[in-house]
Amino acid sequence: MKLPAGKKAYFASDNHLGAPTAEKSEPRERKFVAWLDQIKADAGVIFLVGDLFDFWFEYKTVVPKGFVRTLGKLAEIVDSGIPIYYFVGNHDLWMNGYFEEELHIPVFHRPQQFEINATSFFIGHGDGLGPDDKGYKRMKKVFENPFAKWMFRWLHPDLGVRLAQYFSVRNKMISGADDVKFLGEDKEWLVLYAKRKLETQHYDHFIFGHRHLPLEIDLTETSRYTNLGDWISYYTYAVFDGKKLSLETYH
Repeated sequence: MKLPAGKKAYFASDNHLGAPTAEKSEPRERKFVAWLDQIKADAGVIFLVGDLFDFWFEYKTVVPKGFVRTLGKLAEIVDSGIPIYYFVGNHDLWMNGYFEEELHIPVFHRPQQFEINATSFFIGHGDGLGPDDKGYKRMKKVFENPFAKWMFRWLHPDLGVRLAQYFSVRNKMISGADDVKFLGEDKEWLVLYAKRKLETQHYDHFIFGHRHLPLEIDLTETSRYTNLGDWISYYTYAVFDGKKLSLETYH
């Protein structure tokens, strides 16, 4: 992928729209939409790296109510010719075609490799990677089980969505609310995961979300790990101008 002259690549994650309530989430959603409106002037590509929603489940003919400002802005940006790529997180892993069919946004359920202007990127939400996060790894097997999804689909959306939102907000292990303290480079499991990946293949940049902490850590002299933070406390995002990647804050 080559960025057009003067264009940039943008990366953001962990908005958790809808949490803790739709009313309290709306100011954050408006702020995110304002950011999208601003960056579309020079964006060559946008990567949304998971947990845009605090809960998302696609029934056969129904998707969760709300988020119309965000979805409308994403559709507008894609229709203008700017590609958007979406990586599911642990809160929105039950995506099943809506973004692709309605918004024409490719959705990835696993980390992906991208090359932008001859710079290599390894991009993913980050949940379930590395030597830790064991509780979620066990839970993810249940979430991804086709039978479990089939059973949940039989719940009426009014009940299913409300139940899922309740547990999403209350259960810190699911929501990632306990992931707000830097553990040290030797214990950050996404750092350890990235270092292990470098043993078999070089990447200039590892881009993850999930930790809710804005982090920039040099893995080697030529490889860096970046965690995107969130749009709850930090309002941080990464931008690549074709040569340099930087972590910035939206005010």
